[in-house]
Amino acid sequence: MTSEELEKLLAQQPVALLHRLARGRVHRQFRAGKRRLIELLLQHSSQNRAGLESDLQTLIGERQSRSQSGQSHRPHAPVPHPKKTSLRGGDSEPMESAISLSDWLKGIGVPPPQPFIADPWQTEALAAVSETDVVISVPTGSGKTYVAVEAARRAMEDNRTVIYTSPLKALSNTKYTEFSKIFGSDRVGILTGDRQENGQAPLLIMTTEILRNLLYDAASGEIDIRLDTLGLVILDESQYIADPERGVVWEETIIFCPSQARLLLLSASIGNPQDIADWLTSIRPTTCRLVRHGTRTVPLRAGYLHPNEKLTPLFRTQGIPYGHPSQLHPEAKRLFLEYEDETLPSGRSRR
Repeated sequence: MTSEELEKLLAQQPVALLHRLARGRVHRQFRAGKRRLIELLLQHSSQNRAGLESDLQTLIGERQSRSQSGQSHRPHAPVPHPKKTSLRGGDSEPMESAISLSDWLKGIGVPPPQPFIADPWQTEALAAVSETDVVISVPTGSGKTYVAVEAARRAMEDNRTVIYTSPLKALSNTKYTEFSKIFGSDRVGILTGDRQENGQAPLLIMTTEILRNLLYDAASGEIDIRLDTLGLVILDESQYIADPERGVVWEETIIFCPSQARLLLLSASIGNPQDIADWLTSIRPTTCRLVRHGTRTVPLRAGYLHPNEKLTPLFRTQGIPYGHPSQLHPEAKRLFLEYEDETLPSGRSRR
């Protein structure tokens, strides 16, 4: 899509949709009028055109879906709260039939083998991380690990050390096993509070606290040889930077990270990724690039597993609706009532 086509498409959208698109991209976007908002979005898109176009198409699709389903044409209109009614009666069931369990399970499983083709945002992220720091904000299951693996591979091919951090020992152990299969056990090491293996490997897996301590030692003059050739630091689950207790560890790790190393922050749940990218730009020697993608590659389905091992869809539809009690699947509703009868004390009044 050319700049002129993108500008024309933005101009066709209601201002409420543009404000939603500007969240996390444009500072104080709520103060800008429509014309100024479009200018700021176009200015921002010069760094991440693919992410802006993807999010725009997603919002347009949501708006069209709501219009077709008879809901408000305003994409940000408040959804009225449904009446709180008992599951035991008084509910008006939708006219459409509920999905069957077999249809709800259809498509779940291991997909057939097919050639791998990187998504545009993955290609963009890999190109960017070779030149500057990068923050990746994409939904769960979109392929963040692919970017991390390929970025690590390229750094090691350039004889640079790579450090991959996670917030949990269990996740670090999982990544150690996974990366050992990909790169070979002789090229991967792990450093956690209770495990140290192959500490001089070109790819080191560790918790964020361990890396912060290594950087502390380097700042105090106790230079660690692993930091001399450090070329890439991958901070997985980087939304922990907002954690009230542990967030300071991520902040200090970023602040003390050697300037020659590229930072790659991965997350599926950062609420303000543009603010994080702007902060990295302000304290690091290069401009941080934000790579954003809004479409879920793996759609979500909601089900209910009763203690008697009965499985049923939670809602009448395969996907997750915007949620009214009347959208509950009839079988799920029956199982709820059955569980209520089994667990509530006899004689206790039910709401």
